[in-house]
Amino acid sequence: MLVTCPTEDPVEMLIEELKKHHIVPRLLPCMPSKLINVLYPCDLIVVPGAKIVIDEVVTEPIIRFIANPEKFHTLMMVDLDVSPDSEWLLWLVGNFRGCDVVLGQTIVGYDNRRHAEGPNIHRVVFLAYQQILELDFDEPYIPAGENEGRGGFNCNRFARKYALGNPRACNFFLNEWEIRWTPEFLDNNLPQLTDK
Repeated sequence: MLVTCPTEDPVEMLIEELKKHHIVPRLLPCMPSKLINVLYPCDLIVVPGAKIVIDEVVTEPIIRFIANPEKFHTLMMVDLDVSPDSEWLLWLVGNFRGCDVVLGQTIVGYDNRRHAEGPNIHRVVFLAYQQILELDFDEPYIPAGENEGRGGFNCNRFARKYALGNPRACNFFLNEWEIRWTPEFLDNNLPQLTDK
């Protein structure tokens, strides 16, 4: 007799965690149908609702999700806990085919180095949208390291402006402010010393 264990549906688990952490209905008007796979350096895989310390997520991750390779997509990464009534924009890339984020148009450079003020744990959410066509984004470019223009962002307003509809895929983690002095953190946050 062959016995198999039932496997947990990753999207069901995602939806359960989104509700548990009040991302639904705070941010999402409807449930996503796919999970965004997020991989940070040192094989850190983002599991929905996982607690991750800030120094492990300062480098741009690899993004994968099930997407039509012929269609253009937009990826947003936002922090929900900087302000109670808006999102803090951490990363925004549009006009990439399938899930090839690196070949897209970076509108806001990746920057997940926040200050220690506010709550110790922030909800950080990834959203992927399918575009109807290639878009001319009427947004100022914000490079990594620049804070101006990131605050007061609204995902739903942005999606309406560019007719993106509802997000097709999602993932999130709980970003904990606790510095662990890893080589990765030191490389990204301390000035480099040079021999004179």
